[in-house]
Amino acid sequence: MKPQLSSLIGKRVHFIGIGGAGMSGLARIALSHGISVSGSDAKDSSVVTALSALGATVATSHNAANVDGSDLVVFSNAISANNPERLRASELNIPTLTRAAALSVLMSESKSVAVAGTHGKTTTSSMLAVALQACAADPSFAIGGTITASGSNAHRGTGEIFVAEADESDGSFIEYNPFAAIVTNVEHDHVDFFATADAVAQAFRDFAATIKPGGFLTYCADDAGAVALAESITTTELVSYGVSESANLHIDQIELLTMGSTARAIWNGKSVGHIELQVPGHHNLLNAAGVLATGLKLGFTAAELLTGLSTFRGTGRRFELKGTVHGIRVIDDYGHHPTELQVTLEAARRYAGDGRLIVIFQPHRYSRTLAFAQGFADVLDTADRAIVLEVYAASEKPIDGVTSKLITNKMSKGEYIPNFVEVTDSVILMAEPGDVIMTLGAGDVSSLAPIIVDGLTRRFEQS
Repeated sequence: MKPQLSSLIGKRVHFIGIGGAGMSGLARIALSHGISVSGSDAKDSSVVTALSALGATVATSHNAANVDGSDLVVFSNAISANNPERLRASELNIPTLTRAAALSVLMSESKSVAVAGTHGKTTTSSMLAVALQACAADPSFAIGGTITASGSNAHRGTGEIFVAEADESDGSFIEYNPFAAIVTNVEHDHVDFFATADAVAQAFRDFAATIKPGGFLTYCADDAGAVALAESITTTELVSYGVSESANLHIDQIELLTMGSTARAIWNGKSVGHIELQVPGHHNLLNAAGVLATGLKLGFTAAELLTGLSTFRGTGRRFELKGTVHGIRVIDDYGHHPTELQVTLEAARRYAGDGRLIVIFQPHRYSRTLAFAQGFADVLDTADRAIVLEVYAASEKPIDGVTSKLITNKMSKGEYIPNFVEVTDSVILMAEPGDVIMTLGAGDVSSLAPIIVDGLTRRFEQS
């Protein structure tokens, strides 16, 4: 049984894996409620340092003794059942919660809006938080990425609304019980957990069933999976958005720019203004439309919501410009599914203009590489040069015969280069003014972007 939020004030909650994007956000919010926070992570980081400065006690190793004295233990899905701290909590009969269940406790006394979807949930939840801030709603939020403008992934606001990114990867988003939800799309992913597309669809149906009575579901009318989800719902009010003319929030007059986009927004047949974004891509216009539809349904004005959307400058690792050197632009992005790569590379191609698009991609998990090798190959072949690193395993055990060569062997011009130094040296030497270099993937490929920026700086300083 989940505890009440009020019952945890003054108690000690221990977070295993506290340095992760999701867990660190929960720890921040718990601290703001007067809850004593401890935690552990495999290594030190700027996130751990920041939490310590806020009053958390953080150990940079997993040790059974770290749990002693805790009243509750929270763990992420990346923490195995044989983790010594989980085992110690069981031995001491200390209650434990998954990250999702803990988040549901923290937002249980708020009007929560959970943002779900196979793709786009981090950006959409960030957009929603920023848009509501422009409405003076001061929402609380817990998001899997850092909002660029605030430099934070979590905040305890003074308003009644709590925006939460709802991660479907292990099915635990059924814990949230939100007042309202946004579903951006439904597609097969996380093949280590969901064997089939039908299993993913069922998980989203289960999630939608947890929306509280009197609440609503906002869904993308342009996505077949989201439409199928909506068609299965009979008891919850539905709000749709998209290019589809039948959508409650319909967008048209779309203009895609190099680093932004605009569209007219029509709410239930009436124009309510124009969406103007500082982030590129058709997919982000759809994300913004979902936010606008949700905000209008919650009772906020179009003018304030649109103002908020116009100020949104993105989130960390979502088409994030890491530097420009001698006309060469270096972009880092979290995309790790063929659909995500496709929309990201389309935006990158517009951004590159007459320059070349050079992509360094790191596949994430062996199971995803095996399942989507052809899709990755097809998309990466649209770049002028595509280098594929070795698979980033995350917590997954290797699968016999599965390497990144499964992707490059299906490409006409793909390069398999597992060595990080060789990759960066090669890209730094061949880049020319006007090019766009993009690091792509959910693993540690992001570490290459600043190295490339520094290398380009040295190269052109010497020339």
